[in-house]
Amino acid sequence: MNARISETFALRMTLLRDVVKLSRIAGKLARFLLAGLVISHAVLFFGVLLASIVLLHFNPRVTALMVWRGVTAHQKAEQIRFVPLYHIPLVARRMVIRLEDYHFYNHAGIDLGAIRDAYLLDKSIGYPLYGGSTIPQQLARNLFLIPRKTYLRKYSEALIAIEMDLLMPKSRILELYLNCIEWGKGVYGIGAASYYYYGTSVTSLSLDELRRLVTIITNPLRFNVNTLEKSRQMRERYDYLLSRFPDPQAEPMEPGPPLGLPDQGSQQYPQMPVPSVPAAPKQPMATIQMPLPSGSGL
Repeated sequence: MNARISETFALRMTLLRDVVKLSRIAGKLARFLLAGLVISHAVLFFGVLLASIVLLHFNPRVTALMVWRGVTAHQKAEQIRFVPLYHIPLVARRMVIRLEDYHFYNHAGIDLGAIRDAYLLDKSIGYPLYGGSTIPQQLARNLFLIPRKTYLRKYSEALIAIEMDLLMPKSRILELYLNCIEWGKGVYGIGAASYYYYGTSVTSLSLDELRRLVTIITNPLRFNVNTLEKSRQMRERYDYLLSRFPDPQAEPMEPGPPLGLPDQGSQQYPQMPVPSVPAAPKQPMATIQMPLPSGSGL
């Protein structure tokens, strides 16, 4: 009887030691993961902080998306023709905000309502298709991340977008966005897109040409300004812009919801007739001279 009690006690002690050992291992693993999480967020924070400070004063020559396309698709990118924000017609800016980020001037980098709606849509169709990305999120993805649709990338771009929105004025974010986003295979920025599709500068584009350029932002690799009618989604985007920004000789449409844009006479958007453009500043913004990665195909 005593032998059995001793065996049972010894077995329980062995199990207890094993449990304690496993708990210690789990504790160390949890501390390691927590430390990694804190370090990764700190690296991301200070990296975006440094990049945002640089981007406040210099225009990028290369983005993460350009490098990714060069490596994975061997695309040779057209040179970014950086266009100052006040050289981009006001109507084009308004079109972009209407379609891509309706609450651009009212949110702090992310739009929780849009993310919620996108999540519900993705859940209903069974895979991540819609993202509900704001303009700062799209800019973060183009500048620093890759285009693969994962929740980790979505989380990262949300953090970057919030920090960029804190550090940069909305006008600079919009300027970078319009000059860095993809507008076709190897075409980045509205300046390069204007020359690529129409052979002229953005200040010389007609109202319909601007509508077509803005329409294809959502899927510029499959559709261009001449083939957008083949897609129902592209056609709906174009028709929406046509209804909100009709040709001058067309009958006026009922006004849509307000944009929430600053007054045209504010410091962010100097008053500018469309399509005429004010004179360029005496000292244009400098450009970062970043060599393209060797073998990237850019």
